[in-house]
Amino acid sequence: MINEATKLSEITDKYTMLNDYLNEKSRRLWAATEAKALGWGGIGLVSRATGLSYPTIRKGIKELADSKGDPSRLRKQGGGRKSIVAKDKEVERILDTLICPYTKGDPENPLRWTSKSTYKLSEALKASSREVSPSSVARILRSQGYSLQGNRKEHEGGLHQDRDAQFEYINDKVKQFISEGKAALSVDTKKKENIGNYKNSGQEYHKKGKSPKVKVYDFIDKKLGKVSPYGVYDIGLNKGWVSVGISSDTAQFAVNTIRCWWYQLGRASYQATDEILVTADCGGSNGNRVRLWKVELQRLSNQLGLTIHVCHFPPGTSKWNKIEHRMFSYISKNWRGKPLVSRETVVQLIGNTTTNAGLQIQAVLDENQYHKGIVVSDQEMELVNISAESFHGEWNYKIQPDS
Repeated sequence: MINEATKLSEITDKYTMLNDYLNEKSRRLWAATEAKALGWGGIGLVSRATGLSYPTIRKGIKELADSKGDPSRLRKQGGGRKSIVAKDKEVERILDTLICPYTKGDPENPLRWTSKSTYKLSEALKASSREVSPSSVARILRSQGYSLQGNRKEHEGGLHQDRDAQFEYINDKVKQFISEGKAALSVDTKKKENIGNYKNSGQEYHKKGKSPKVKVYDFIDKKLGKVSPYGVYDIGLNKGWVSVGISSDTAQFAVNTIRCWWYQLGRASYQATDEILVTADCGGSNGNRVRLWKVELQRLSNQLGLTIHVCHFPPGTSKWNKIEHRMFSYISKNWRGKPLVSRETVVQLIGNTTTNAGLQIQAVLDENQYHKGIVVSDQEMELVNISAESFHGEWNYKIQPDS
């Protein structure tokens, strides 16, 4: 009896020291080894010393004798609690019906008009007498190929039949101008920005609790107003110019920005050229139907003595404009999380935007007042020395200086 008590104590001490280092399988194998070493009555003794059940120790003994067992597995194939899907084949079908109410199931399903979170899907499954936790819902969705995704911009409205052909035309024209050492420009207006201590999307590093405090509401500051950055991006040289306007975004403002680019950057880079190429969207202040845009380009052409070739992107394809992803996107990254507290702040942040590819941008504040609603008469349009190209002349044309 003393010998048994001593053994019991020894096994208990060993188990106490090893337990924290053992997993489910190694624990029962160790217990099986101890039981076999003790011989008859060993299973009972080890069970009392460790608290492990008889079936667990017997399972370990069986595993020690099984030469075909997989040492990497904690349990045999198929062991453990059965999954919800294995127990109820209908769960996947019902969940698929709930999450895709636009194409499946009852169109009056209340989830059609709510965000389909795992918690709400779990509650909806309860209506079918199925208790499925939100975490289990997430696992089932992942197994079905679902993942959390946002909206993706792909639908561009009515696609023109010559959309791709126009892209190719612009691409060939840009390549031609760059290969001939002439300026190929991409122009557009960046979205207007409120000036003041307003929230600006994005994050940057600050010490905990020291992030900038901004206004709760975005009501326009009557004194500071908004700014309209209009950009000119030189595709060949990877350089940009931005005029930060304080009044309306008009065709006069757009063309004056191109004028500023020429005098500040273009003239030095293209001394021998007699023509430039401008690629622009089909809408806004530089739209292909804006008469004032063409009248102002004529004035610029006369002033600089340059032939100005213009190519417009088809309607609804502004995101393909080079300036959007070669320049404007980096400006937005550079000022993310920074309140645009003054006009000078905007100019400085734009001018300090760079990339690993060598992008350089110059920016200035344009304090001129540009007025909306300027009407261009038919007589003024007749004075524009414009020549339409053979392919979509409404999108592709050139304006030459008056003789």
